[in-house]
Amino acid sequence: MAYITAKELSVGYAGTAVAEHLHFEVNQGDYLCIVGENGAGKSTLMKTLLHLIEPLAGDLEYGDGMQRDSIGYLPQLTLVQRDFPASVWEVVLSGNLARCGHRPFYGKQEKHNAKEQMEKLGIWELRGTCYRNLSGGQQQRVLLARALCAATRLLLLDEPVSGLDPRVTAELYQMIQELNHGGITILMVSHDIQAALRYASHILHLGKARQFFGTKDAYLSSDAWRMFAGTGGVLHE
Repeated sequence: MAYITAKELSVGYAGTAVAEHLHFEVNQGDYLCIVGENGAGKSTLMKTLLHLIEPLAGDLEYGDGMQRDSIGYLPQLTLVQRDFPASVWEVVLSGNLARCGHRPFYGKQEKHNAKEQMEKLGIWELRGTCYRNLSGGQQQRVLLARALCAATRLLLLDEPVSGLDPRVTAELYQMIQELNHGGITILMVSHDIQAALRYASHILHLGKARQFFGTKDAYLSSDAWRMFAGTGGVLHE
């Protein structure tokens, strides 16, 4: 059974839809990239999948035992997040909050989980450093480790490389691909169509004129891709 199934899904705010009649599935092991023009509803869909806003219409089902505490989330990096006055260890450890239940403290299991994710992403030696003093690439690694503390099966990423230089961008994409190969299902919003076509197994293209959901190979033969490629192949953040 699919982790996520959307049928005739409409998303938006205050009763106004920004994306309508969406049909897609997210299955174990998928690497799904959500692409589309500016204002097509990519981030709005992400917030709906995270239960931060309710769907306007249609069905959104979670299967195969998928729970909220099985989903990790890496949001777009904002100026406020960049200046967060906490240590790297504190930021990553906070990803375990849902695991604590009603306990007002972190136990051995949560601390072990945080250490494991930090070692996986090569930031364990930064654990005592103030988060605000890190580079943009290091900060994204910290937030990714935090998301992995929450994620056991599914990771949602919203423009994870926005504002990063090309070298750091390539490193982060490589990390995400390795996580996917390691068994974590990826759902990523991206304006980087070249990265989507390189790494994704499936594409969800949102647009006013054309929408598409399917495999990457099928996307390259679709009307949605032909129309997009005809505009020069530039997506906006």
